[in-house]
Amino acid sequence: MSSAYLLLSHGSRDRRPEIAMQQLASLVCQKLSSEHLVGIAALEMSSQPLHEQIQQFAKSAFGDCPQSQNENRLKIVPLFLLPGVHLMTDIPAEVALAQQAAGQDTIIELQPYLGSHPNLEKLLAKQIAAIKAEAWILLAHGSRRPGSQESVEAMAASLGAVTAYWAGPPSLESRVKELVTAGYREIAILPYFLFAGGITDAIATSIEELKLQFSAVNFQLAQPLGASAELAELIWDLTQR
Repeated sequence: MSSAYLLLSHGSRDRRPEIAMQQLASLVCQKLSSEHLVGIAALEMSSQPLHEQIQQFAKSAFGDCPQSQNENRLKIVPLFLLPGVHLMTDIPAEVALAQQAAGQDTIIELQPYLGSHPNLEKLLAKQIAAIKAEAWILLAHGSRRPGSQESVEAMAASLGAVTAYWAGPPSLESRVKELVTAGYREIAILPYFLFAGGITDAIATSIEELKLQFSAVNFQLAQPLGASAELAELIWDLTQR
């Protein structure tokens, strides 16, 4: 059986996430024998819809010659951190379209999403351990899908942090105000994002504004997850489920 792997991100107009995705794909590829392939795709901000990207990658991975049923297997790993609308609705619909086009020649499997991996919390804990602070804010993007933020809330509680969301309440500013009112003067923010990009730049700008508003508080900003061997290990584990 031939297998190939497609790492799927949201997509961005910023070039940095795409470069980081390529780096991550290269790290995952190191775990595979030469006949396997690892590619990247984006749900949005791409010149092609996702189902066409999947079809194109399948052709490059397996060629145009039909194989016997189930011989070709394409595993798609969504590098999403929350089970929002994109993950639960948009991506499965695109995968279904790609599977319909592929017929029986290629089996397309949607793997568990990155945010569901139990060891992801350990990577965040390492970042927290490297910075001294009295209080931590885990800042995630947020989602309008009901229940999608429960995993973030649970992770924050386990890490000893409070949550804030970039695209919904409670906001970063409101959380900072709560912590300052409670007497904290050393506050660190951990962006629960994959890579540096436009949103992490905007977060950094917001923190500079908060420094002016709360001059007695020392703010520190941790880095997003980034393309690392540890993250590649988690992704590889998801492909084997």
